[in-house]
Amino acid sequence: MPRQIFQLRISLSGVRPAIWRRVLVPGGYTLDRLHRVVQHAMGWRDCHLHSFEMDGVQYGEPDPDGDLPVLDELDVRLEAVAGKGSRLHYTYDFGDWWEHDLVVEDVLTAEADGRYPCCVDGERAGPPEDVGGPQGYLVLLAALADPSHPEHRSMRDWVGAGFDPTAFDAGRVSTLLRRFC
Repeated sequence: MPRQIFQLRISLSGVRPAIWRRVLVPGGYTLDRLHRVVQHAMGWRDCHLHSFEMDGVQYGEPDPDGDLPVLDELDVRLEAVAGKGSRLHYTYDFGDWWEHDLVVEDVLTAEADGRYPCCVDGERAGPPEDVGGPQGYLVLLAALADPSHPEHRSMRDWVGAGFDPTAFDAGRVSTLLRRFC
């Protein structure tokens, strides 16, 4: 049977203008590998906890002392829980609470010479780690855009001069995905 490739649209919730990615991922990937895809697609460094939710079922790294039942993401393949039109909810950093909507836009047959995973489209840079979630990111954007903002200089120093919230490079993301996922 030919290998299935899932075309996913990953959208970051609570942020305008929209930040999103369109990625092609093998259906045989475990949810743990899908987590790494989201991390690299958004430019994050996997510094915080995360979870997936689909149809009321939580997937992630089980905590033996935790109160919530979580199925081990290492044991679950994307193709086992999703198909065309499916939606998964992914939350990263339970302090900043970054919510993502993952939609399976299509299920394709792998191209013989295709390299997966890859990023085929998207918009805008992912927010920096530890910026304070969607609200903190809005404060950062306002401060960066206004040189007279009282936090302009400190925010620019914190985020670095190279940060451009409008920048996005699908080729660079694809390179990262193939190298680390």
